[in-house]
Order: sequence, then structure tokens, then C-alpha cells
Amino acid sequence: MKSLLFLPSKPAGLLGARLCLLTILLLSVVCCLLPALAPAAESPEEIARRLQQNYDQMTSLSFHFSQKSAGELSGRPQEGSGVASFVKEKKEAGKAVAVGRMRWDYSSPEKQVLVSDGVNFSMYFAKLNQMIISSASAMQSDITYSFFTGTGNLLSDFIVSAASAEFTVKGGTKEGTGGPETQIIQLTPREEQSQVSAIHLWITRDSLIQRMEILDHFDTRTSLEFSEIQINTLNASDRQAMDALFRFSPPAGTELIYQ
Repeated sequence: MKSLLFLPSKPAGLLGARLCLLTILLLSVVCCLLPALAPAAESPEEIARRLQQNYDQMTSLSFHFSQKSAGELSGRPQEGSGVASFVKEKKEAGKAVAVGRMRWDYSSPEKQVLVSDGVNFSMYFAKLNQMIISSASAMQSDITYSFFTGTGNLLSDFIVSAASAEFTVKGGTKEGTGGPETQIIQLTPREEQSQVSAIHLWITRDSLIQRMEILDHFDTRTSLEFSEIQINTLNASDRQAMDALFRFSPPAGTELIYQ
């Protein structure tokens, strides 16, 4: 039987053939090792943990946002956009010495201001010429408020799991948002909440939330896209500046509704 491997008769050719064989063997070894050398994929809990650790180190957060809501009970899809700012709760020796604060300024489709100074939570609606005022303590159940202001913890407050199949598509994520550098996790409240059934977070490699989608018990979906994220740009020690930012005085004649 003839050999399938042709070896040249000249020494130089023989040396070249041996080098070729050696190269093939080395490549085979490398190819076999590649899967073992590749970094292991993060589990949903690990992603949530590094996200929490990153936000725990922040003192303030500001960003632009766009919001969409759609569902059978909500009627036609609603959209809005604007800017938001948060200042984290400050703790010393495990005790809060400064409350968390929040402000959302909607510029479209119409002017709205949602602001909390840590004591009161106010919602101003320019179109209705109304401002609703309630206790800020009622906001603790809101994921964006509790997480961004530092009073909530993802791993303690939610069961963390992999994203639903509907949110993952080849080459990216649902509706083309995110991409291979974005990971998605699902959060299910450990305790039943009246307004939230499940939450999906799109998390970047540098542990920032790029997108959030909230599903309520009536299958209404609210998505928030975050951009132009700024970290620790607000001086929480400047009380005058903080009071000016996180308090809102409505125009004269606005109807005030206390709850």
C-alpha cells in the first residue's frame, strides 16, 4: 500500500516537510486548548454583583433617558424623554447621615418634573397645571429610586436569573439594542409588588445599566434607555446646590394635591 504522505528525497525538502508537520501539530494543540483558555461566561448572579458593586461606589449619577410604554390597558404606546439626576444616600458607621435624592425632567412629549428631596416626592404636570405631593418613603418600592439612591440591593431584593428568550436574538438583543458587549439579566421581586412583575436589565461591560425594561402585572412594558451617563459629577456636600436641584417650585396658580 502506498503512503499518502509524500516526503521529498532531498534533505532540504525533508526538513521542510518535517517543519510543516510540526506546524500542523502545534496548530492542532492550540485549537484544542482554545475552548479551555476562553474565559468562562459570567452567571446572572455574578453580573448583578459587579453591577451592584459599581453603583455602590458612586456618589451621584446623571443621564439622558428615553422612555416607552405599551400594553393593552395603557392604550396607544406612550413615549417620553429628558434628563435625570440622582444623589446616593450617604452612610457613616452603617447609618444614613444624608438621604438619597432624585429628579427626572421630562422635556417631551410635555414638561413634567418628578423630584424627591428625600422627604417629599413631587410630580409636576405642566399640561394639567397640577403638582402631586406625597411622602418620599413611598418611593422605596420603586426600582430606579431605591437602586440609584443607594437604599436597595439587587441580590437582596430580587431573584436574579438569565434573560427570557424573547430578549435575545442573534448578533445582539431585542430590537437591536445593545450587542455582544451588553449582557441581559432578569430580576424577579422576592416579595410581591403591586406594580412590578419582572425587570430586565441591559448591562455594559463596564457595569452600567444601558437599558431597563419593566413588566407589570397587566403586561404593560415600560422601557428606559440611558445615554450620556455621568458619574460623580454632582457635589453632594454642596447643600445649597443640592437644594436648588432637588426641589421644585411650580408656577403660580398650580393646583397642589397632597396625598
